[in-house]
Formats: sequence, C-alpha cells, structure tokens
Amino acid sequence: MSLRQIYLDNNATTPLHPEVKKEMIAAMEMFGNPSSMHAFGREARANVEDARRRVAGFMGAEESEIVFTGSGSEANNTVLSLFACGSNQCIPGMSPTIITSKIEHPCVLETSQCLTHRGVKVKFLDVDRYGKVDLQQLDEMLSEGNVGLVSVMMANNEIGTLQDIAEISRIARRHGSFMHTDAVQAFGKVPVDVNELGVDFLTISGHKIYGPKGIGALYVRKGIPYCPFIRGGHQEKGRRAGTENTLGIMGLAMAVDMRAAEMEQEEVRLQGLKEMLRKGIEDTIDDSLFNGHPTDSLANTLNVSFPGAEGESILLYLDLAGIAVSTGSACASGSLDPSHVLLATGVDAERAHGSIRISLGRNNTVEDVEYVLDVLPGVINRIRNMSTAYVKGGVHAAAR
Repeated sequence: MSLRQIYLDNNATTPLHPEVKKEMIAAMEMFGNPSSMHAFGREARANVEDARRRVAGFMGAEESEIVFTGSGSEANNTVLSLFACGSNQCIPGMSPTIITSKIEHPCVLETSQCLTHRGVKVKFLDVDRYGKVDLQQLDEMLSEGNVGLVSVMMANNEIGTLQDIAEISRIARRHGSFMHTDAVQAFGKVPVDVNELGVDFLTISGHKIYGPKGIGALYVRKGIPYCPFIRGGHQEKGRRAGTENTLGIMGLAMAVDMRAAEMEQEEVRLQGLKEMLRKGIEDTIDDSLFNGHPTDSLANTLNVSFPGAEGESILLYLDLAGIAVSTGSACASGSLDPSHVLLATGVDAERAHGSIRISLGRNNTVEDVEYVLDVLPGVINRIRNMSTAYVKGGVHAAAR
C-alpha cells in the first residue's frame, strides 16, 4: 500500500492548475519570438498582449502598467533598485531612502541591505506581536525627511498576517513618497485592486497561484519614473530586456483567470479547513502556540509553535508520514537561523525554532486535515519525550 501524500506547503509553491497545464501544453508548438515581425512572432505577440490584458484587468490596472518579469523576486529588485540610481535620474528630486518592515521577504530585506553600499539609506519598521507594522512609527519616520519609497508586503509568507496597505499608502502619499507592496502571497487569495490600495508599484508571481514557475509581473503606475533593472533589449517596451517567456506568460494569465473564477468560494473553504486544523491542534496538543494575526490573515496559512520540539524534526517526521509542511519560508530553508519574521514579532529563538507553517491549497480536503490531526500529536509527543528542555505547562505555556 502506497504512503498517503498530503501537500501543505502551498505558500512555497503550488501545483499547476489543470486549466493552466492544458493551456501551456496546447501552446508548446508556438515557438516564435514575440519581437519578430513575421507570422510566427505576431502570433506570440498577440498571446503576450492578451495575457497582459487579463492580468491587468484582475488587479484594476491598465495594460500598459504591467511589466512581465522572471519572478516576484526580480520584480521586487527592480523597484528597490530605482532608488539606487547614482545620478538620481530615475526618481528626480527624490532622496534615495527606503522604508520597509522587518518581516519582508528576503528578496526585499537582502536587496535593501545591499543597496546601502550604493548610497541608499534604509529604515526598518517594527511590527507588533501579530506582525502588523507600526503605522505611528511609519508616520514619524516619514516626517523626518524626504523618503523615496515605502515598501511593505501585503501578506506575510510565513505567518499570513495581512497589512492595511491602503492606509500605509495614504500615509506615504501624504509625505510625498512612492509606495510599493510585495503582493506575491496576497494576490489571488484576497482582492487586490491597485487603485483601491493606492500603490505605485505592486509585485506578483505565477507559481503562488497555481501557475508556472519562472514568471512574475510588476505593476508600475502610469507616469511613475522608471528605468529597467535588466538592460540590453527593447522588450516590454524597454522596461525589461530579454525575450518574453511566452508560455509562462500565458500560463500566468490562465492562472489569473482561474483565480477570478474560484478565489472567493475557495478562500471560504480554506478558512474552514484552517479553523478545523487550529481547533484540532488546540484540543490534542498541549502548549501549542499560534503565530500571526488571529483573524486578519490569509485563509490558507497557519503558523504554530510547539515548545520542546524542533521545527526541522517535526517537518522530517511528518514527511515520513507523507505530509509536507514548512518550517518557514522556502527561500530561507537552507538557514539554521530562527525565522526573522517570528523574532520580529517578539517570539524568542527557542519558540521560533519549534515552529512550522501549514499552508493549505485548492487540492486539500477535510480528509487531509483529519489525517494531519491523527499524525501530528504523536509526532510532537515523540519529539518532546526525547527532549530534556520541555516541561509540560511550564514557562513555555506562559508565552500564550
């Protein structure tokens, strides 16, 4: 009898939607370069522009405001790099100063740190115990002087907490700063309208919404100064060099179409599965501590700490049982350091090391959750019984 396989790491990546797979397979014989003027190229160009229209429409943007990129990380790097132009020609009159939060994706945090060597000043916002940014601190930082960009992610990839991007944008605009949000984890899970959010830049990625890997998109509000991060070609109207990934772009557009059709009903279903998981864990595992905002968070994301049990050990035991979860962000899986997100919320290093992230997806069922709740308590008990540090109901429980 084969081992049951349950995938609960959808914030790391998602399986292709069947309609996306069908779309991409059907288009595989279309090999023309979208920049070529002959019939092969025109066919590819028509499909790229049709996809741009569909992606733009889902977020309330104009077609001309969408730039296709190779990933969400590339799109984020593109925005941040606008404020590191030595001649300051990209954003005339703006100080090369960036404000971001302490719980951003590594592609924002590490790029921001790197840009300090190119004359960019970076300030980091604190978050509360639930991962919400300090809006008063943001206002105070902006009041200190000319800030070029505020960059705050819409939904955290590790704990699922949602930020009030519309309010953050209003504060940034009041001080004359541009606003960027990394919406990679939010897009396709909650409504994302660039005009309602008031952002100048917004980032998405295909493989987080049941689309292919290797494709992302960047929204750039019309009239915003811009220069390409990748140079050497006229593609994307001179905004991103490199032959367009036609198949990836078509796959992204179909994934967006499927999100438009399924998102609302799907998120209600996932919220129910998440609450079933939360209650089941609370009822069967002592000293289980949940991270992130209890209500203002993604419907699919549950981050939980088990004092006395190492997250990596939990992951490996669950994997042996056919259950795939994460200890945090997949982009930081090679690091032995505790989650920077959890540390920023005030969680101590020991609790952070004992945390796992369960991220549900469209393929998960009630039966999957029931199986996890059958397996997980035994896993935690086994690891805790081997631990000399865990004391039931002890100091760890006080962290509630």
